[in-house]
Amino acid sequence: MNLDPTSLVELAHTTMPFGKYAGRRLIQLPEPYLIWFANKGFPENRLGKLMALALLLRSEGLEHLLDPITKPLAPSSSKLQ
Repeated sequence: MNLDPTSLVELAHTTMPFGKYAGRRLIQLPEPYLIWFANKGFPENRLGKLMALALLLRSEGLEHLLDPITKPLAPSSSKLQ
């Protein structure tokens, strides 16, 4: 697993594009969900690599290292009304 700064920044800003956790940042996905995905097989693309990196950081208790570079998510449109 490559821990280059670009991957860490991308992980801090990428959200899950589908499923139950769609819209949630990858680094904030529940660890059991990431483990389930790892057992099933992460997608063989950039998303899969970032999910594997998220699992690595979460399993080591290091997800807080991304806090300084994580941008706030925009509020959902339902909260704006």
